Formats: sequence, C-alpha cells, structure tokens
Amino acid sequence: MARTAPLRATLLLVTAIGAGTLTVPAAQAAPRADDPVRAIESAAHPLRGTGPGGSTEDLRPLDRMVGGAEVVGLGEATHGTHEFFTMKDRLFRHLVEEKGFRTFALETSWTTGLRFDAYIRGGKGDVRELARRELAKGPWYTEEYIRLLTWMREYNERHPDDPVRFLGNDLNHPAMGAELFDAVTDHVRRNEPALLGRVTSLYRPIRKVSDGEVHMALPLAERARLAKNARAAYDLVKRVRPDGHATTYARTLQHARSIMQTADIYAFDTETPQGQSGAMLYRDRIMAENTAWWHRQTGDKILVSAHNAHLGYESYDPRYPRMQGAFLRDTFGAKYRSIGFTFARGSFMATNTDDEVYRPRTVGAATRGMNEYTLDKVSYDNYYVDTRTAPAAARKWLGKKRPTRSIGTAYPDGPHGIRLGATHDILIHLHKTTAAHRVR
Repeated sequence: MARTAPLRATLLLVTAIGAGTLTVPAAQAAPRADDPVRAIESAAHPLRGTGPGGSTEDLRPLDRMVGGAEVVGLGEATHGTHEFFTMKDRLFRHLVEEKGFRTFALETSWTTGLRFDAYIRGGKGDVRELARRELAKGPWYTEEYIRLLTWMREYNERHPDDPVRFLGNDLNHPAMGAELFDAVTDHVRRNEPALLGRVTSLYRPIRKVSDGEVHMALPLAERARLAKNARAAYDLVKRVRPDGHATTYARTLQHARSIMQTADIYAFDTETPQGQSGAMLYRDRIMAENTAWWHRQTGDKILVSAHNAHLGYESYDPRYPRMQGAFLRDTFGAKYRSIGFTFARGSFMATNTDDEVYRPRTVGAATRGMNEYTLDKVSYDNYYVDTRTAPAAARKWLGKKRPTRSIGTAYPDGPHGIRLGATHDILIHLHKTTAAHRVR
C-alpha cells in the first residue's frame, strides 16, 4: 500500500489550459541524487500484507535476496508486536512451500522446543495447554504463536513424510525438563551401566534445582559446583559407546550438552558487569551452536526467530559483546541471512521495571534523527529492502549509527544507536503496528 510521498521521484504532468504546453511544478523537481529516501524507495519492494494467507507474489523479490541461504534469521524490534509475529508466520510458510525450509527455530528453551516439535509431529495434547505450560511466563504466549503451531501440525498431517520441525535453540529457562536427564541416564544404563551411578550422582543436585529462578538464587560457589557436575556428566556420556543408533546417540549427547550449557550460564556472576557480559556472550554463542547442530543432524533449512539484536551482526549494547547473528555468519558464511524489522509508530506488548505483566504499550511517530523517521518517508506503508544491494546513497545512509527502536521484554527501552546496514542484510519496515494478542 502506498502513501503520498512528496519526495518520491515521480513526474506529474500538468496540461496548461489554452497554451498547449506541459509544465513540471517546481515542488515536484527531482530530489537530489544523494537523497536516501529516493534511493531506498528505488530499491524497496512493497508488501501486500503482513499476515499469512493469500498471494505471495510480493515475496518473490525476497526469494532472490534469500538466495541459497540455509539459515535465515528473522528478527523483531519488540517482543510483542502482532505484525512481527504474523509476518514471521507468513514468511515461514512461504519459505517452506517455495524454498524448502523445514524448521522454525525460536530463542526459547531446548526443552520447550522438544515438546513443541513432538506436538506438531502428531503428539498428544492440546496446543493451548501446551503453550500455557511452556510460554506463559514469556513474550510468545500469544494467539499468533498458537496459530503458527496449529498450521505446522496441520502441514505435517498433510505431509507426513516431509514434516516441518520446531527447534528451541536457547538455554533451558525457566526450567530444565526431566526428559533431558532421563534420556541421558537411560542411554548410559543401556550401553555403559557401570557409569550409571556416577552420572546419576552428578545430575542429582542439578535435578533438584531444575527451576531457573531457584538455581540462580543459590550461592555463586554452589552454582559453579553444579556447572562442574554438568560438564563432568557430559564428558562421561561422550565416552559411552553408541548403541547402534547414531541419531539417537547424537540427540542424547545434545541433551547432555544442553544441561551443561544451562548450568554453565547460571554459574556466571551476573552481579558484575564482566559476569553479565560473559553470560550474554555465552548465550548468543550457544544459540548459534545449537542451531548449527540441528542443521547438521537434520539437513533442514532453518528460519531462526529472535530479537533483532540477537540475529544481527553488530551489537549496540556493551552487555552483549557479540550476537548470535555474528556467530551464525561465522559458521554459515554466505549461507546465512539476517532480516531485521523497523516500525515508525504503534503498539506492542511489554512488561515494565515494576512487574512482569505484559500490557499494551504505545509509541508515537519516530522523530527527526531516528532511522525510522527517514525509512517512513518512503511512499509504501510496509516494504522491504536489501541493504547490501541498495543504491550507494541508501547504503551510505544505512551505514551510519542513529537512534533506533529496539525494545526487549520490558519498556521503556531505548532508542539505541544502530547501524542498520551493518547489522542486517535485509530490512522490513512497517508504518504502523499493533500489540500482539496474549492468550487469555
């Protein structure tokens, strides 16, 4: 959908009555060659809509931008925007049907991913009850994610021999699932029973504090001891010979690795700036590693969903030294694409510093000097642009750091200084957004 744009390079021809001449009003003179709005608009592709369903012809240029990528990171400028979530649903369906993608990955618990994956592949249970158990404390407990999970299950019912999958690539928070420990100990029992007592003993104190908040409330020295236990158990499991099923063994070892990752991150002293940045660096690294592991094991092309900040190449926050997107680029090179969202105004769900209740928050139009202010001058309401191949004036503008909305689970937050062109390969800009719909 297009809006009136005085700066757009269009030629308005006005017939002079009685004179038989054509004139171009001075106000419509061509903009300067270095005008970023003109440059961005010349490379922009309008979106028909942000929700799934209907024609996807407007996404054909995006197919070319994605190219041969095996992993696409699709961000979000807030954790509670309806249009960000529905656009992810729309784009994932398109990538599944047109580009052969098969896994939707989310920055949520490895355990949660296993449970959602089982459900969408025909497992028992009700999607709403499952979402309540797994997501109620976080930002993705929304009708939009219920709809995505429902579509994934329905797709698999139609394509049982070529299913889509769900991956949780993050640490196990708010809790580590008992099935992780059970899978590891069952494997040891079958294949190296002499080690079972040792592995069980190492895991016992970790299982007692599987809830993340309880774990983090322990003294730092105790958390360090539990991390040492988890690593020792992982090292033992690596020594246990496979039982003839390489895939099962690889998943068992990954479960042990996930337990270790979670215990490791809880052992950082997040009361200090060094400990906080160390924990965040570790978290982004393991999200990328878990995604790469899944790709190796399944061969699936993967759409990774997380905040813009996690999937971009540059960090704007010293607490986050290096982001998942940079680690994914290290692993996949040109086979990784980062797509970021911006929005000019609108609403979203977020908590605040006083409580953890998600409520609608609203921000007005972006102000002069913000990245979104200029992006919204383009005549399309909603559009996307390849930051790598846009005209020189656009790339120059996109390469400069400016205040940009980047809001996490809590608001107020930001704006933050971000170089959009250095952070994302592709940018999706929305004129106005609405709040996601929390499940009631």
